[in-house]
Amino acid sequence: MSFSSVHVALLAAGLAACSSAPPLVHEQERFGTATAYSRAYPVSPSATCEAARRALLSQGYLISSAKPDAVEGRKNFQHDSQTHVEIQFHVVCASKGRGSIAFANALHERYALKKSATSASLGVGVLGNFSLPFGSSEDSLVKVASETISAGDFYHRFFGLLAHYLGPEADAAPIENGSFDKGREGTRERAQEPASVKQGG
Repeated sequence: MSFSSVHVALLAAGLAACSSAPPLVHEQERFGTATAYSRAYPVSPSATCEAARRALLSQGYLISSAKPDAVEGRKNFQHDSQTHVEIQFHVVCASKGRGSIAFANALHERYALKKSATSASLGVGVLGNFSLPFGSSEDSLVKVASETISAGDFYHRFFGLLAHYLGPEADAAPIENGSFDKGREGTRERAQEPASVKQGG
């Protein structure tokens, strides 16, 4: 095979590798109106966040912060003796018309057990301090990965449990075009209006 043929073959292989490269992270951000990270509820933001707090507590999350408009919790997992995983869950509740919107975001962080050797230090008179070749080792967890959970089913299950703690009168609806089902809301409001009382003649 001639030198030119080898050069062309290498160039073709390089182009093929470039064409199969994964897309950049920012290219995967769609910023669409329909999203798995939010749901609308026909109740106040404080009621929505309280339901979110109870939903996380019911699944073993440790609540690190709870406010009328925001809740944060975390849960730890030990897959094996060398790997530790933590899920950090964040919920923000904002008002939307007569109801509210819950925005949820979960962060998956992975830690690995690392050993660090420490040498013994000895001080001898005028010689000062010097290190000896023997000592001990210390174990420490080092973060090796951190990523936002993007699985739609994960958030779907959470929002469903949130609605459970709100009660049957607060059905969850995905955010589409910025609002929840107003037809259903209007029907509920009309059902709650007191019946008029006829005055006797």
